[in-house]
Amino acid sequence: MLNVANRTLFTGDNLDVMRGINSACIDLIYLDPPFNSSADYAAPIGSKAAGAAFKDTWTLDDIDLAWHGQIAEDHPGLYKIIDAAGECHGKPMKAYLIMMGVRLLEMKRLLKPTGSIYLHCDPTASHYLKMVMDAVFGTDAFRNEIVWCYSRPSSPKQRQLSRVHDIVFWYSNDGNWVFNPDTIRQPYAENSRAREGYGAAASKVADTSVQLHKAGKFPESWIYLPPLKGNSREYVGYPTQKPLKLLERIIKASSHEGQMVLDPFCGCATACVAAEHLQREWIGIDLSDKAVDLVRHRLAEAAGIFGQITHRTDNPVRTDVYQMRHYNNFKNELYGRQECKCAGCGTLFEFRNLEVDHIIPRSRGGQNNEENLQLLCGFCNRKKGDRPMEYLNAKLKEMERRQ
Repeated sequence: MLNVANRTLFTGDNLDVMRGINSACIDLIYLDPPFNSSADYAAPIGSKAAGAAFKDTWTLDDIDLAWHGQIAEDHPGLYKIIDAAGECHGKPMKAYLIMMGVRLLEMKRLLKPTGSIYLHCDPTASHYLKMVMDAVFGTDAFRNEIVWCYSRPSSPKQRQLSRVHDIVFWYSNDGNWVFNPDTIRQPYAENSRAREGYGAAASKVADTSVQLHKAGKFPESWIYLPPLKGNSREYVGYPTQKPLKLLERIIKASSHEGQMVLDPFCGCATACVAAEHLQREWIGIDLSDKAVDLVRHRLAEAAGIFGQITHRTDNPVRTDVYQMRHYNNFKNELYGRQECKCAGCGTLFEFRNLEVDHIIPRSRGGQNNEENLQLLCGFCNRKKGDRPMEYLNAKLKEMERRQ
């Protein structure tokens, strides 16, 4: 059962928030994360999103050392893919994929068996992200590579083709995913206009097909949809805002009314607004406080919802795992399980010299349950501090290399 209310928007690190959400309770995840574009984005002054900004340049200094260690220790296949991408494309790509990989692992845990995930990206990292998704969800879970096509002005001096598409990867969580093709069929007339470069013969075929299939054409893996312009009614000025119609198409295709949609990089909350329009429930997460203002404004304007959004800056606490109220009383069992050794350095210690520690700290979304407890010696516990166990493992290995 989900432990977060509908219409909740979290301000904070999405990894910490997702760690506190119960497993297998989300029906659809859509994420439009940073693209590793090596650019800085800021909303125009005077726009509704003014003040919203983010950096899309990555280095290994930008990532938590614990994320690196977690993937290397627990998911060696995924780490090999990320490491190879770093060899080919440099350390910024490796840092970016580590950031994405640890979050995608958490998203897989959150999805119901019938759930789907849509990852929005562009050619900057799409080929690497495809391999990361294959490693996390499995190659059999891949459903479609969706191409969102649009147009933009070109320069007569440019020496390559204009870049006018984004990529959206669709993966399911098992073999019984939700798919509602009839909800996203397009009239043949719309398709023929989008393909007007195909000539009169194609239009004639389309006209004939309209008579045979009045419901419209079966959905294909490409979508022609113009990007938002500054004079668009729905445009709020957010640097990477996507069209509402694009999100509505995804949500209608892979969820039913009343089901839960999660957007862990919600930005100006287009996915949340689309979910509300389509009678779905939703949760959004973003680092910026500006997302709260934008979602409130957009929902009040477009859906008539006032004061019904819950804004949280804390991390939720899972209710699907046993929470130990007095975890220090568990020390005896941990001492026997660890054979009197520190879980960090592996040194034998007397019972009184070991301390109960959370493998993933509570401040990072870790839970107060048996699976998240261990014993550390005083040195290792201080070295680890308020960080996940992978951080300590990496630091101890670094100390060994220096000796």
